[in-house]
Amino acid sequence: MQIKGGRFMVTGGISLIGSHVTEHLLEAGAEEVILFDNYSLGTTDMIAHILKDPKVRLVRGDITRINELYDALDGVDGIFAIAGFLTLPFAANPALGLTVNALGHVNVLEAARYRGVKKVVFSSSVAAYGDPEPGLIDEARPFQFDGLSPPVVLYGATKIIGEQLGRLYSARHGVQSVSLRYSTVYGERQHYRGVNALYIIDTYDKLMAGERPVIPGDGSEVHDYIHVADVARANLMAMDSEVTGESFNVATGTATSLNRLFEIVAGIVGSDLTPEYSAKGGAVRTAVASSLDFSVEKIERMIGWTPTVSIEDGIERLIRWRQSQG
Repeated sequence: MQIKGGRFMVTGGISLIGSHVTEHLLEAGAEEVILFDNYSLGTTDMIAHILKDPKVRLVRGDITRINELYDALDGVDGIFAIAGFLTLPFAANPALGLTVNALGHVNVLEAARYRGVKKVVFSSSVAAYGDPEPGLIDEARPFQFDGLSPPVVLYGATKIIGEQLGRLYSARHGVQSVSLRYSTVYGERQHYRGVNALYIIDTYDKLMAGERPVIPGDGSEVHDYIHVADVARANLMAMDSEVTGESFNVATGTATSLNRLFEIVAGIVGSDLTPEYSAKGGAVRTAVASSLDFSVEKIERMIGWTPTVSIEDGIERLIRWRQSQG
């Protein structure tokens, strides 16, 4: 589907990912972008510059109330289904998490079918793999959840449900659907709800306060940190493609340890403090591994997407943005 001249809805539109997808849509020449959000996890404070664009329309609505989706989808060509519960709020309210992530996505797809929307790009997660065994992690890997905490398992399960709903609606109703499995997303407008991305902003906050950041374990734990600009590009390229019924990893393919993460942040801010190491018992944790290797071969082959922002450049962009906020 062509982006230029198209009309799109972004559920979770005022979020980190939603706002960056909106910026990319406007740059690509979209005719209208509807930001659909219930404000439960954010405000419009950080997207005031986006809302000044006459092509952007803000609609306060909730994906758990299908009538509100019906009303907002008139004439829309494609939906970026980004609204959802992350792991931390999921742990606090699992009932609502299940309602939003599972029933909410059914509503998005059903409203899309009813309104004649051509395509839905679903924000999934590498949580769909659970705690994968070592080795190359491609989209054929099964969900391995032994040893993970219940909130993490439930969150990953809702992403699997969302992907399968997309495949069902694509095959049965002709609503094209692509699912994007994000690794750890970070970037400008970073929030405090992402379990793993929280290490970046928490380390910065502690160093700026003259305090030693706390790193769980020995710091060898790794994650694949993907900058939000690369995630936004993947969304647009998935929408622009003719691909449907597929899931793709959206990752860098490079694992970064918590120790390395600390070194990058400390180097950018010029701090000589050293971290503290702690078991950090009781915290909500996702899969903990000292090696991680996500394959991006499938998305490069089928859609043409590759990551472009290095972890060093991405963290510097995040910190410079944070500093500009005062």
